[in-house]
Amino acid sequence: MTEPLNANPTVLDVSELPRRDDISRDFSKRNLEKSEEQLIYSKLRTLSLLSTDYEDDDEMTTDIEELSLPELSDASDSGDRPIEADSDGSRTEPIDAQEIYDLIAPISDPEHPLTLGQLAVVNLGDIKITNPTEKGQIGEVLIRITPTITHCSLATLIGLGIRVRLERCLPKRFRIVILLRKGTHQSENQVNKQLNDKERVSAACENPQLLRVISHMLSTCQ
Repeated sequence: MTEPLNANPTVLDVSELPRRDDISRDFSKRNLEKSEEQLIYSKLRTLSLLSTDYEDDDEMTTDIEELSLPELSDASDSGDRPIEADSDGSRTEPIDAQEIYDLIAPISDPEHPLTLGQLAVVNLGDIKITNPTEKGQIGEVLIRITPTITHCSLATLIGLGIRVRLERCLPKRFRIVILLRKGTHQSENQVNKQLNDKERVSAACENPQLLRVISHMLSTCQ
């Protein structure tokens, strides 16, 4: 008999979870390295013994700028994203996977005093965003969750907590789809159907006992 997937999950420290700050620090470091390299190029060019007869400083500066120097930044490095128009005419930035992860990773596990991010129930790589490209178009947020054991009885509750969190935070232009990662649960199809059935989700959210549990799960979110 094979061992159940994630029967003994590795608990991640909060500092190990992916954060946008990490991306910003990497970008700043790359820019600093490029700036230093550009300065070295400039100094070497001014000290060169080749063609140093310049009439003025502007001529020398122009010659230096014509060298093939690395650019300091571009849109892809900085994480700049195109701006889209919201349904009310206001301009908003498209949502990315890191934003979704930041919303759901702090959710508490219903059984343990750990978050879904720490238990790797939710992972940045398992989040896919399809932003609407035209006004009035519906986008999609697809999240695949990984239960800690293949027979986890709380998989549906965890998925429901994620859905409630996102429905409270995301604009209406997004459809939310929550699925179990393939092969991680013995009742995968049944749980997937429950998590994406509007009537079942609506009925569950009207259950006072379930709402108390979900509220407790979301209490660790900012």
